Amino acid sequence: MEYATDEQRTELIRSASPKMIRIALNQHGTRALQKMIEFISTPHQIELIIEALDGEVVALIQDLNGNHVIQKCLNHLESLDVQFIINAVCTHVITVGTHRHGCCVLQRCIDHASNMQKAQLVAAITQNGFTLVQDPFGNYVVQYIMDLGEPQFSEPLCQSFITHVAVLSRQKFSSNVIEKGLRCAGEETRRTLILEMCNRVDLERMVRDSFANYVVQTAMDYADPETKRVLMDQMRPIVPLVRHTPHGRRIATKLQDYEGRVSGTTSGQATPQPMPLGQFSYPSATNGPYARNSANTNNFGQYAAAAANGYPQDFVPSRQQRAPTNGSRQASAGYQGLSNGGRNNQRNGLGHY
Repeated sequence: MEYATDEQRTELIRSASPKMIRIALNQHGTRALQKMIEFISTPHQIELIIEALDGEVVALIQDLNGNHVIQKCLNHLESLDVQFIINAVCTHVITVGTHRHGCCVLQRCIDHASNMQKAQLVAAITQNGFTLVQDPFGNYVVQYIMDLGEPQFSEPLCQSFITHVAVLSRQKFSSNVIEKGLRCAGEETRRTLILEMCNRVDLERMVRDSFANYVVQTAMDYADPETKRVLMDQMRPIVPLVRHTPHGRRIATKLQDYEGRVSGTTSGQATPQPMPLGQFSYPSATNGPYARNSANTNNFGQYAAAAANGYPQDFVPSRQQRAPTNGSRQASAGYQGLSNGGRNNQRNGLGHY
């Protein structure tokens, strides 16, 4: 292939094309086929390769040897010539995205796609985002879209998590995605996601959960001032119930820091009253997908009364009483992937793809 003429290369490709799939799946044949793809130079040679591989793209992607042939096509062919790969991946995005090799190939498709092809891929991923984020491989595909830093792609993904925040936050893999969504979402989408947590029952379960508590901490860090006030008001009655757990101590510290900043800015003024959910541009608490929160909206009056009457002095342990927790995550740092922080002992996740 390296020293042959164009005519000789064409004849070699034509001779191999009837059994090109079998060649691609072989540990030795895959290397020869990859070298063949590197040296193709004419439209007719490209056409022969596409005709031989089309129809078996998903099978090749899932194979230890065959996936390298598909990646070689992505690297050496023009975007128009790899449209057959893009179409196959979009049609079978869950099958590809939840596979050990497929999730890598899907990310390479995004890297080498044209703008139109990238939009096609992101649309398919977004449509199946709820399934992908819960998978040990698929969640990396969703995070890869968010890491592109393109709001036209990341924002629809973040919006697809609305009404599912509590459920996804309590799962090992999807909780990573929800955290990243809180960091990269637009202001209105972030506010909607955080306010969805302010259901008393859901919030208490999240604070107690070994994965969801990190989502709560991220929400406390990234919420805008008004949304943070609502979240903190809902948190106050819960913290005394969990402050003796490792998760509760970290959250109690954040709440204590917040209380200190608020008291420092008010300078002897009356304690700010909780902000009811109704003042936000938040989907209806009594109708639509958020109707499950309606039973809890009246609880804010109780928290306001408690705030006005003052909280017990032992509501949050002081810094002197709170022993440092080994492996705890820094309060100001967002959780980045599967780091060596406190969650790493619980999330023995896979490496980055």
